[in-house]
This record gives sequence, structure tokens and C-alpha cells, in this order.
Amino acid sequence: MNAAPTGLRLLDAAATRAALPFARLIPALRDLFAEGCEVPPRHVHQLPGVTSLLMPAWQPGGFYGVKVVNVAPGNAARGLPGLHASYLLHDAATGAPLALIDGDVITARRTAAASALAADFLARPDARHLLVVGAGRVAALLPEAYRAVRPIGRVSVWARRPEAAAELAAQWRGLGFDAAPAADLAAAVRAADIVSCATLATAPVVHGAWLAPGSHLDLIGSFTPAMREADDDAFRDATIAVDTEESLQKSGELLEPMAHGVFAPADVRATLAALCRGEASGRRSAEERTVFKSVGTALEDLAAAMLAYGPR
Repeated sequence: MNAAPTGLRLLDAAATRAALPFARLIPALRDLFAEGCEVPPRHVHQLPGVTSLLMPAWQPGGFYGVKVVNVAPGNAARGLPGLHASYLLHDAATGAPLALIDGDVITARRTAAASALAADFLARPDARHLLVVGAGRVAALLPEAYRAVRPIGRVSVWARRPEAAAELAAQWRGLGFDAAPAADLAAAVRAADIVSCATLATAPVVHGAWLAPGSHLDLIGSFTPAMREADDDAFRDATIAVDTEESLQKSGELLEPMAHGVFAPADVRATLAALCRGEASGRRSAEERTVFKSVGTALEDLAAAMLAYGPR
């Protein structure tokens, strides 16, 4: 681990994507959640017109990585993306920089992989029909990620812009999925085995009354107290799991139903770490309805960066 580096490796978007196939990324996340690493609170710095987030994580004597995420809302007027991210991986023992990796690709792929990892514990083994709600960067990756853990064949997609849903469905058909846009969201939710939401919604889009017994609901988008993708009924009488306990303090998805008395923190069955370590059980019956809420963690970024860097 402590050998002198041969130089800073640069992995652009294409190289990072090629290094993180879901068949390898999902087990890498599983392994690091089980093993654990140091994840201090993220740092948030306010620059003029830019919010910068620093997300560090490390394994003592192993790797140390920091993701920098810069959010610049004014970039829309400049014709530029509103978010840029980069990842710098170091040798944790010497501090030597090892690789500069595309942070946008790491974030999108590890987010989809974490949802698939959770589904491997929580979705029915025979789940075949996936509904994706949303049409952004993460949403586009979800069928491939889920196919690594479940026999997904049919994919429906709903988005606020129907043309975006149609474009995604065509893209997924090219990957071998039976994919089609959904015009009626309620009907699509009722028919799906897995419902995965990756939106920036600030009010519930999915309603618990629509969810079928035995279904699995994956909620990705709500990462602030002001954001929600599902209503209170989605959590009522459901088995709830989260990526980390931090989600209970950050996401409106969980804060609001807890404030309404729908469930308490003690009612959450497991974190991903507990599931991966075998300290908590996942799905217990075919009729059980499950919900997974994620807000993201630097552990996932580190796992992806180590996999992208490869063996030393």
C-alpha cells in the first residue's frame, strides 16, 4: 500500500464509466459497507455564486479520498451544467495523490449501485418490472444497475416531460429491455414490482395507496428537508431501510412522516451497513412492502474510486 506512486493518474468521464460496471461496483459497495471506513461530516463552503461541498472518507493505512462538488445555479444562464464534481484519491499512509477521477460519473454510478444493493436485500427475488420516476442522469442508469441484482426485463418510465421519458425508453430498448414510457403514473406504480424515484421533487409524486403488496420503493432524490418524492402513506406499514443514519436528519422524505407520527427512528429496520454485515434482515415475506431511502455517503464515493483506480 505504501509504495511510491508512479504519477497522478487521470480518469476522465469515459475512463471512469468503463472502470465501474455495475456487476463490479455493487459488490465493491457491499464490501466497504461491511468493512467500514472513516466518514466525517461533509464540509460546506459558500463562495460568491457557488456552494462547494467537500466529502472526505478514508481507510487507515489504505486509501483516502475527497470529492469536491460545486453547485453553481447561475450556470444555467451561461449554458453550463449547474453541478461539477471531481474526486482526488490519495494513499492514506503517505498522503501522496494517486488519481483524479471524474466526480460526476462516480456520483451517478455509485448512487444507482447503492439502490441496487439495497434492492438485493429488500426487493422480491422474482421482481421483474421496474418503474423509474424521473429522467435525469441517475434515473438513466437504474435499469442497468437493477439488472445486476434482479431479473429485470420490463421497464416503465414516467417523467414530467413526456418526451424525456420517451427518449429514455428508446435508450433502454437498445440495451435489451422491454421499455416504454408511462402516461398514467398511478397505474404504472400499481403494476410495478420495484418503483425507483430519482427526481428533485419538493412535493410527493408517488402515493402509498398506489403501491402494490410485495413491492419495493426506492427513494433517491430527497436530500434536503424541503424535498419529498413519496407521501406519508408510502411509509405506513412498510419495512423501512436507509443508507446511513444521516438520512434521518437530512431528508424531508423521512423528517415529515416522522413529525406526523407515521414512524419513529427506532422503527427503521436497517442501514445498508447493517444489512451488508448481516446484523439486520432484509425482506421477510413475499407480501411485505419495503422502502429504501438514500441521501448518499462518502463511503460509496471511496468504494467507487478505489475500484476505478484498480489494484496497486
